[in-house]
Amino acid sequence: MPIRRALVATAATAAAGISALALPPSAADAASGAARDSSSAQAQAAGFVVSRAQYQRMFPNKNAFYTYDALVSAMNRFPAFAKTGTDTVKKQEAAAFLANVGHETGGLRHIVEQDTSNYPKYCDTTRPYGCPAGKAAYFGRGPIQLSWNFNYKAAGDALGVNLLNKPGLVRTDAAISWKTALWYWTTQSGPGSMPAHKAMTTGAGFGQTIRAINGAKECNGANPAQMQDRVNLYKKFTSLLGVAPGANLTC
Repeated sequence: MPIRRALVATAATAAAGISALALPPSAADAASGAARDSSSAQAQAAGFVVSRAQYQRMFPNKNAFYTYDALVSAMNRFPAFAKTGTDTVKKQEAAAFLANVGHETGGLRHIVEQDTSNYPKYCDTTRPYGCPAGKAAYFGRGPIQLSWNFNYKAAGDALGVNLLNKPGLVRTDAAISWKTALWYWTTQSGPGSMPAHKAMTTGAGFGQTIRAINGAKECNGANPAQMQDRVNLYKKFTSLLGVAPGANLTC
């Protein structure tokens, strides 16, 4: 599979410039104790190892688009995510996923890639289906900053949504947006050797998730600061969830 995108770190490094779609933090995710009690029951029923309160602590300034409920709903399509292995492994995978999407989006503040000059670069014209939504339509969107026409095509085919023709759905439909991130996480190796889900459930380690998402641009000394930011977030989130981060954290 070709590299997911050429400049995947752009959205994170541009964290100072909020997307035009940025909204205030969700009132639902900053709710009172009663709402937290309700959400805890919901999280337990869903089998997710991260509660709503913990999610809010991870992303206190997130865009209202990225709701906890949309994430939990999207997880129903990917039953192995954060539900494989021991409780420790489940929490490590959840922390790893949220650390990577947090890095990609500036703490879940950005829905779209911030550097608009990159937008025309993500159309691979050698693909037989081309770029029907426009050559500049396949820029980074959503938690994992999905980009390139071939990734929109593959994700859409897997999810039963015509993302090749309607890539904007990743920007406007929160459930679809989270599903594209989980699709990439669980099935795509990108420039790495395995999907991130496999890395976290087989003991390969967090470093291999970085390779799967942006290894060509960050690993092997290419951009140690960006790589380390992902590692720092992962350590922070595993600490919040009460588990050790494990070995092989860097790439």
